[in-house]
Amino acid sequence: MTTKIALFRGAQVRRTIHNNEWYFSVVDIIEALTDSDKPRDYWYRMKQREKESSGVELSTLCRQLKLESFDGKKYLTDVVTTENAFRIIQSIPSPKAEPFKRWLARVGYERVKEIEDPELATKRTRILYKLKGYSEDWIEKRMRGIAIREELTDEWQKRGARQERNYEILTAEISKATFGVTPSEYKKLKRLKRENLRDHIEI
Repeated sequence: MTTKIALFRGAQVRRTIHNNEWYFSVVDIIEALTDSDKPRDYWYRMKQREKESSGVELSTLCRQLKLESFDGKKYLTDVVTTENAFRIIQSIPSPKAEPFKRWLARVGYERVKEIEDPELATKRTRILYKLKGYSEDWIEKRMRGIAIREELTDEWQKRGARQERNYEILTAEISKATFGVTPSEYKKLKRLKRENLRDHIEI
C-alpha cells in the first residue's frame, strides 16, 4: 500500500488506494481546511463536539490504514473515502470547505477514469513531474523505475510476500545493498518529510 500526496492550494493531503478507492488522511484534511498547527487535537475535539451535539460518531466514518509520516515510517492513521470526507467537511467551519469539496470530487473522478484506463495515470504522472521542473530524461528514467518496481512487487507477492512489513524489509535490503542506507536513513540525509524519496534520488 503506497502513500501518495495530493495538493490542495499548497497543502499536502496524504491518500492511499484501498480496494480500488481513494482513502484520505483525516488530520491532513483538517490541517488543509483550518491551518491548525495541532490537527490531531482539532480532530479529537471535533469528534467529541459532534457526539455531544448530534449524537453522531464521526469515527465510525473512518477506518485505519498505514500512511507514511514525516519520519518516513508508516503508522495507522484515520482515513476516509471521498464520500465520508464530505460528511466530515460539513463539521468544519471554513471558507475553504466548498473549494475543497470540488477538489475532492475531481480527485475521485480522476481515480475512476484511471481504473478504466491505467494509461491515464501514467500520463498524469508525467505531466506532474514536468510541472515540477524535472527533465525529460529524468522523467523517462523515473517512469521506467516505477514500472520495474511494480514488476518486482508483483514477483514478491507471487513468492509469498503478503504483509506491508514484508515489502518494507525487502525494500530496505535492496536500498542497503544499493546506497548503503535504508530508505528512512536516506530520507533523513535528504531532509525530506512527506515527499516521496524516489522523486529525490538522482538517476
